[in-house]
Amino acid sequence: MTMDFLSRLAVALAKQFGDNCEVVVHDLTKPENTIVAIENGHVSNRKLGDGPSHIVLEAMKKKQGALNDQLGYLARTHDGRIVKSSTVYIRDEQGSVEGIFSINYDITGLLMAESAVKSIINHDDGEKPERIPQNVNDLLDDLIDQSVATVGKPVALMSKDDKIRAIQYLNNAGAFLITKSGDKVSKHFGISKYTLYSYIDAKD
Repeated sequence: MTMDFLSRLAVALAKQFGDNCEVVVHDLTKPENTIVAIENGHVSNRKLGDGPSHIVLEAMKKKQGALNDQLGYLARTHDGRIVKSSTVYIRDEQGSVEGIFSINYDITGLLMAESAVKSIINHDDGEKPERIPQNVNDLLDDLIDQSVATVGKPVALMSKDDKIRAIQYLNNAGAFLITKSGDKVSKHFGISKYTLYSYIDAKD
């Protein structure tokens, strides 16, 4: 199975399933620039000539016979998008892995839609037990997770108004009473400390 054929197959699959479907071909004979074909690279923000992922590194280091195709698993991009992925190992006539064919489908929007549907059709059977944090860092992490859940979308897809809503949720919950919480919250939402304080003071 040639790299040319895999590249054409990548184009076909991307056209078939649309902009949310990233298809990547890795050539393991080029260890530092493994990506030789990529369609819809905006899903993971990668491009031709980029280097290997964790799975590619694993394929390079592991015993070839120990590698099995991985199908339908979930992964997360660096900006918080959730993708459903499949990884197929391409072998030469001797059985050695020479390439990887990978499909990553961005299901973030589908998960948000699923959440919206569940909120309509589900009913309360009682409150869920609250997790007891072991320390203030755990508590702050919980509050940040709750603020994101309140908005209903990952930070990567949040608008300014969404972030204001999340920050004000944290403020109302007392998150900023925790020492150095401002630094952690600013980093999590990709904003400056100045912007953080302006969001706290923003009026509805």
